[in-house]
Amino acid sequence: MADEPLVLGIETSCDETGVGIVRGTTLLADAVASSVDTHARFGGVVPEIASRAHLEAMVPTIERALKTAGISARDLDGIAVTAGPGLAGALLVGVSAAKAYAYALNKPLYGVNHLASHICVDQLEHGPLPEPTMALLVSGGHSSLLLAPDITADVRPMGATIDDAAGEAFDKIARVLDLGFPGGPVIDRLAKEGDPKAIAFPRGLSGSRDPAYDFSFSGLKTAVARWIEAKRNAGEEVPVRDVAASFQEAVVDVLTRKAVRACKDEGVDHLMIGGGVAANSRLRALAQERCEKAGIRLRVPRPGLCTDNGAMVAALGAEMVARNRPASDLDLSADSSLPVTDPHVPGAGHSHDHDHVHEVSKENLYP
Repeated sequence: MADEPLVLGIETSCDETGVGIVRGTTLLADAVASSVDTHARFGGVVPEIASRAHLEAMVPTIERALKTAGISARDLDGIAVTAGPGLAGALLVGVSAAKAYAYALNKPLYGVNHLASHICVDQLEHGPLPEPTMALLVSGGHSSLLLAPDITADVRPMGATIDDAAGEAFDKIARVLDLGFPGGPVIDRLAKEGDPKAIAFPRGLSGSRDPAYDFSFSGLKTAVARWIEAKRNAGEEVPVRDVAASFQEAVVDVLTRKAVRACKDEGVDHLMIGGGVAANSRLRALAQERCEKAGIRLRVPRPGLCTDNGAMVAALGAEMVARNRPASDLDLSADSSLPVTDPHVPGAGHSHDHDHVHEVSKENLYP
């Protein structure tokens, strides 16, 4: 619909420069420039390298998104950007770019939360989110269970990892197995050829006295690494496919079990799964199986929308515009530890007046 908000979103919380454009809940463009190959030889993301890559990719990626969407930057109703959480330097590049575009175009600016954006992106594939929404977010930096009565204003943490995130554990085990970085995709692929019951790896925080919704993957990671080390020290061949399958099963078993429990306890009849690890095929399959058994509807975006992208930021920005949420001030700062309870960063006094934005000569600046 032409009267729905047209918003550009910028995501730079880690190693992907993502720019998305949405109209309401319709995705018009999703441009991504990733620096993951540059980080691979270091075995993980190097913040300084990521920040420099964002600087180089920002303008070309925005121009590519505008061209794909077939719009002019002047047509936009707002600019949304990930204000946190994430890598401080990487966030600063995105926030600075968003402020520059908002200023030059005289458009409202919305600094939004990375985790809330991961939830909101599902609207682009499956329509408006139910309220409340129960979301399981799993990535290299986060493993969280969240209840969102209102994705723009009310997101409540139910549980989170107390140590390693799920995606981080995948990367570390892949490194131990000499499988390279990132570890999630290759472990997923090898696990399909292995036996998930071959090795009884531990399920963290799954005892009757443990927190109901919190996660722990550090103990699992250590147990797998020690099992592999013992095999190598004994001169035995490590069954890589069985290790991958058994490790992966231990992770997704705990994730899905706790997510379904949270839905039941809160009386929520649906579950949304997002974040990079949501692209894992076994996580999707086991979640579907357990949700069907519990009478819960499962919503999982396609893999391309699960990893970090600008479309998710634009989706949340469009929702902010649609619900008349206050825009951010042009002195918006990046916050590497922005709490999930803050879906966005409103301006001072919860109001925003663009009349103070000075007009600049920009006829030749933006298409």
